[in-house]
Amino acid sequence: MSARQSVATLGADGVAALPRERGLRPTLALSWLILLLGVAALGAAVAGVSVKPWLTDTRLALLGAIAVSTVYTCALAARMGGRPFVFGGLTLAYGVLVFVTGWPVLRTGAAVMTVVIAGVLGVMVTIPAVRFVDAVREVLIAVATGCLGSVAALGYAPVVSAGRFRYATLGLALVLTFLIVYRLGAGFHGLGRRGLGLVLVGSVTLALSLAYGELLRRYGSPAAMDAALSGAHRLWELIGALPRPLMSVLGVPALAWGAHMRARRRQGWWISAFGVAATTPPGYLLVRPLVSMAEVGLQVLYSVLVGLVIGYVVIRLDLWLSHTRGSRARRNEEEAALRPEPRRTEPLR
Repeated sequence: MSARQSVATLGADGVAALPRERGLRPTLALSWLILLLGVAALGAAVAGVSVKPWLTDTRLALLGAIAVSTVYTCALAARMGGRPFVFGGLTLAYGVLVFVTGWPVLRTGAAVMTVVIAGVLGVMVTIPAVRFVDAVREVLIAVATGCLGSVAALGYAPVVSAGRFRYATLGLALVLTFLIVYRLGAGFHGLGRRGLGLVLVGSVTLALSLAYGELLRRYGSPAAMDAALSGAHRLWELIGALPRPLMSVLGVPALAWGAHMRARRRQGWWISAFGVAATTPPGYLLVRPLVSMAEVGLQVLYSVLVGLVIGYVVIRLDLWLSHTRGSRARRNEEEAALRPEPRRTEPLR
């Protein structure tokens, strides 16, 4: 090897390294292959395909769930700059234990873990969005990531009440995401007064969204309860499902606005963290009894549509408060919004 070739293989710090394309592509290809096989197994299980007597549709769903959760764990660890093969191996070992024993406690724990990892990964794979159209793309990618993880969690057949599953997955996902964002957002001192205010508003919105039903049940008058239930039932009969308040009011707008803000300021990560309120709900929606996957899909779709409208209004209001008014001013602002972040397939730094 010539001297010029030797120098070309050295990094900026003089340490030899494999070219990114040569070291990354085989791993990505293998991950996508395993993920596709897992999705195919889950789809076959939903369709009722089985190879009796050993490979029943239940076991096929379990194999698909193990494949998806293992790939998701590897992807999240790689995105955080950790050790994907170590954490992925632990997830795979746990999945094999679940497959062999079939214990309900282990199945439920695996389902909770899968929803949490999928929800956090959905937020972490987003990239800064200069325009609102780009923000819509990031929202769709994040929600789709969470939905696939939720279907995988359903493959574990958890034995748990929907309410407990909801609070457990959302709470764990929020804690994990904020721990990650604490590092990405340069700690609390990177918040500033504006960022602190945004986090407080997001926290209050989250609390009110979670407590909305309980407050209405405890303090609402019977007439108000009947009117609300009657209106909701008529709307459900008309469109087939109802949007979820937590996703519509907080999760989806946080994903859109957070991605839009991250193209301009690092503190946008603190807004994106609330995006787990959009990526984890499909998990507990699917575990509810007597609710079809078609209805859950409509709930997610309507929640995304309503949330994108709210997100658009919030982004335009943010630009207006930043004295960015008029089409020419917006174009100039978009051209100046060049805060870099690593690509989707690269570790965040």
